Amino acid sequence: MSPRRVVVVGYGMAGARLAEEVRRRDPKGERVSLTIVGAESHTAYNRVLLSSVLAGSLAPDAVRLRGSEHVDLRLDTEVSFVDRSVRAVVLADGETLPYDALVLATGSEPWVPPTEGLRADDGSLAEGVHTFRTLDDCARIVAATAPGSPVAVLGGGLLGLEAARGLAGRGNLVTVVHPVDHLMERQLDAQAGAALAKSLRTLGIELRLGVLATRYLPGDGLKLDDGSHVPADLVVVSAGVRPSADLARSCGLTVERGIVVDNALRTSDPRIFALGDCAEHPGTVSGLVQSAWDQAVVLADLLTGADPSSRYLGTPVVTRLKARDIDLAALGEVHTEPDEPGAEVLRLEDPTRGRYAKLVLREDRVTGAILLGAPDAAAVITQLYDRGAPAPADRLALLLGRALSPVAQAGPADLPASAVICRCNTVSKGQLVSAWRAGARSTGALADATRATTGCGGCRDAVCGLADWLSAQEPQPS
Repeated sequence: MSPRRVVVVGYGMAGARLAEEVRRRDPKGERVSLTIVGAESHTAYNRVLLSSVLAGSLAPDAVRLRGSEHVDLRLDTEVSFVDRSVRAVVLADGETLPYDALVLATGSEPWVPPTEGLRADDGSLAEGVHTFRTLDDCARIVAATAPGSPVAVLGGGLLGLEAARGLAGRGNLVTVVHPVDHLMERQLDAQAGAALAKSLRTLGIELRLGVLATRYLPGDGLKLDDGSHVPADLVVVSAGVRPSADLARSCGLTVERGIVVDNALRTSDPRIFALGDCAEHPGTVSGLVQSAWDQAVVLADLLTGADPSSRYLGTPVVTRLKARDIDLAALGEVHTEPDEPGAEVLRLEDPTRGRYAKLVLREDRVTGAILLGAPDAAAVITQLYDRGAPAPADRLALLLGRALSPVAQAGPADLPASAVICRCNTVSKGQLVSAWRAGARSTGALADATRATTGCGGCRDAVCGLADWLSAQEPQPS
């Protein structure tokens, strides 16, 4: 029997992980013939680490993802439309790719606010205005800035602050303009937002909160709605993203905010699937990669027939701000207050040093946390949250980072293979074990093989512990 023809539109982090998961189940392509169409000229790369590229601490090649074998990869290629009647994808050059199953992994695109002057008359970005979403965006921003020049960043969310820190690290005078009274309002409460703002200001980043940019003047800067002015030779727009769903909409699929999918990641056409930022599922948190990783596992099970019962039921997401000199993690219920019934809420504040820790528990399980400047506590609490394990009775020790992690308590042997060890690169225990068995016999070699520890570095102790455990399992010479 001929392999099933699967075409994936989109070669970002979701499409690349899907290919990896498919080939893990079908290494030689005997069950699935996989074709991937990518609009960018680059091979897939880790967008999570783009702020490090912008800061100059990582080279572009260092964030590229490993490709999969036995894949027909078409880079720098646009899709014109999908002809559902004959099950074919039509490329911009007229070539037709027939499919038995089609996967849309088209991701998301930056949202540019309707501020006067940000766009030229033809709808393109005005001179001096850049979005922050791709490797090419990073290259253009770096080429357009000089150390000491003023830069304005529109948006005080996760990506905006990563861009701001990266540019400040290059020596630019950065001002963040954010319409809400505190930073990262989706992931942080007001107290954490204030603590983060203080930390950023000590790093030389200026903040204008609770104000809107009303006009951009090229070569001059931004006028704000309070009558003030922000000087800027360059404006970086990082005000949010929206799902890239035009292709799905044009071929008649059900699209609301994103492409609507069920628990099997099927769209309104059962031959077409969607995952990642372009997909709309009740358990998906847009803009964060962990959902796409989990969806890729489910979809690979279904496309290869490895597990026809596999279903995607949602993702517990941990948000980390990947910016030099800032260690921030937020997860679950971040806005729960101490007086909420059924919740146990603890909070520690150290405003002088810009540190803040909040922990939310229900029935002895971690259901939410905000941890700024507390990397040891963040590592332990994140593992408790991921595993659904009971929290230690000494809550203060937990918040101070003095409690043992689940890995230390139970040992690496008790972690399931699916347990995520490195969140920046989404590396599981199973992947690290596979890399070890393939010859990566040290922490450094495991980092080279999987890129674990190469993001924020918060997983380094866990990877070292896993490496020590694996080494101890090796048969000793007699």
